Amino acid sequence: MAVRALLSPPQGLSSFASRTHFPILPRQLTTLRPRSLAPLPRRRFSVRAGPPNTNDDLFVLTTPLYYVNAPPHMGSAYTTIAADAIARFQRLLGKKVIFITGTDEHGEKIATSAEVSNRSPKEHCDIISQAYRNLWFDLRIEYDKFIRTTDSKHEAIVRDFYAKVLNSGDIYRADYEGLYCVNCEEYKDEKELVENRCCPVHLKPCLLRKEDNYFFALSKYQNEMEELLTNNPDFVKPLFRLNEVQSWIKEGLRDFSISRGSVEWGIPVPNDPKQTIYVWFDALLGYISALEEDEENPNLQKAISSGWPASLHLIGKDILRFHAVYWPAMLMSAGLDIPKMVFGHGFLTKDGVKMGKSLGNTLDPKDLVSQFGADAVRYFFLREVEFGSDGDYSEERFINIVNAHLANTIGNLLNRTLGLLKKNCGSTLAFDSVEVVHGNPFKETVEKSVEMARYHYENLELSSACESVMGIGNAGNLYIDENAPWSSFKKGGPSAETAAKDLVIILEAMRIIAVALFPIVPSLCVRIYTQLGFSEDQFKSVTWSDTKWGGLKAGQKMMDPQPVFARIEVTTEEGECEASLKPVKGSKKASRNQGLVEAS
Repeated sequence: MAVRALLSPPQGLSSFASRTHFPILPRQLTTLRPRSLAPLPRRRFSVRAGPPNTNDDLFVLTTPLYYVNAPPHMGSAYTTIAADAIARFQRLLGKKVIFITGTDEHGEKIATSAEVSNRSPKEHCDIISQAYRNLWFDLRIEYDKFIRTTDSKHEAIVRDFYAKVLNSGDIYRADYEGLYCVNCEEYKDEKELVENRCCPVHLKPCLLRKEDNYFFALSKYQNEMEELLTNNPDFVKPLFRLNEVQSWIKEGLRDFSISRGSVEWGIPVPNDPKQTIYVWFDALLGYISALEEDEENPNLQKAISSGWPASLHLIGKDILRFHAVYWPAMLMSAGLDIPKMVFGHGFLTKDGVKMGKSLGNTLDPKDLVSQFGADAVRYFFLREVEFGSDGDYSEERFINIVNAHLANTIGNLLNRTLGLLKKNCGSTLAFDSVEVVHGNPFKETVEKSVEMARYHYENLELSSACESVMGIGNAGNLYIDENAPWSSFKKGGPSAETAAKDLVIILEAMRIIAVALFPIVPSLCVRIYTQLGFSEDQFKSVTWSDTKWGGLKAGQKMMDPQPVFARIEVTTEEGECEASLKPVKGSKKASRNQGLVEAS
């Protein structure tokens, strides 16, 4: 969203596209000459993070609004996949979820990108915004609201918000002078520059520049922000991100620019149409404008009453400062509640190296989904990247993890169990799942794994949640190998009865896996559930309570075994490694989007 940071990471490293920077008041070599609209005295008030919503069943979460200067990359996909998993889990708990995503479409870089493409800024935004929607569809992202900052209702709510902050006396106009990096489009502190006053990122000299802008008086909220973090230690997660925010605040808050006179593609400042509202007073308001249902007569208060404050802002660490410091202060100024939590996750690298176009190692999520399917992409990044920390992608590890966990541990276990059931029981369960586990410790193993998975989901520990659910699959494979029902069926009599019970136990475990892993790999879980004799409509109605043991009943008819996940086969041709999907038995061509192929 407003997707940029003070020190912009290399292209492709961030969780979202880098956006134009804004003037912030450095401590040195800066002259600020207020011109009118001098700030008025401000009242003191108690600060709290997102008071409990009157609707305890409501859960509102957001991704950043992604900047449309370029098509979506893997960083923005990662953020949104994680948000979708969290939203799906909260829905399983019975919460009313409002999952907000969208695109940030104003600014100088947008106008420049459009001009290069021989398009108008609006045409450019339409194309890139649609590219995000298309990718979210491919990744099975089920958002509830998609807001664009070019939407008319958004502009109305931005104007309302601006008026509130202006009335609080926290907006003023000033001449601003300081050392400016053209490439970063950001003013710099002299202490952060390297030799010859060069930008540490681009290693080019910073220029002395003067601008006439409107500013938000962030410095007036020093005490309130300190109080916020002291009283609400869960406001910023993970803990090490909270420590970063506390460090920034201790350094002293500085006012920042909220308008630009040189940028035409944006929302005009209400009291000065010669300037446009810049970045945070535009893009951040998308979290609120997305809630407004009234397209004809939108206003801030109606939007607020539709679900604010947000339960969770999910962002990349490069925009943590703006969401955890600037945004709360802006909301305080407007007299609005602040979000309950801001979670800053890490960056992605490829083969241990920062991603960038110049290095030729960018990672296109569209290509990954096309080649391996949405479930594989979702599972790898949520399982292998500890949520909150930086993570790395390598194709070799991707293939190994997906094959081992989804094709083998889950897919193969289900396939061979259903095969035995068809051969020996006519694909029909001979016993209730409840009655077959009396005195069997396997049920306790599953229940403990489910309990841990829920704990990890609730604490946004997505990798650990995957691990807990996958533990059920591992236990199932061990159980079936140790009990060898194929041998027991051959013996007949009581041994065959025991074998039939063993199959019910494994299939009940698979049913529970389908529910518990649904937030991570939704399409795969639907396929598992339907293999167990349920309809897709029945699966749509499941909740987390369906992870309780006892869902399968005697007499239930299972489907004939069909592979539910593709095993990725690696072929070598002329010395180059290429990953492909092995075809499903009996089909002419594998469906890459669904990832269907024979599990082994």
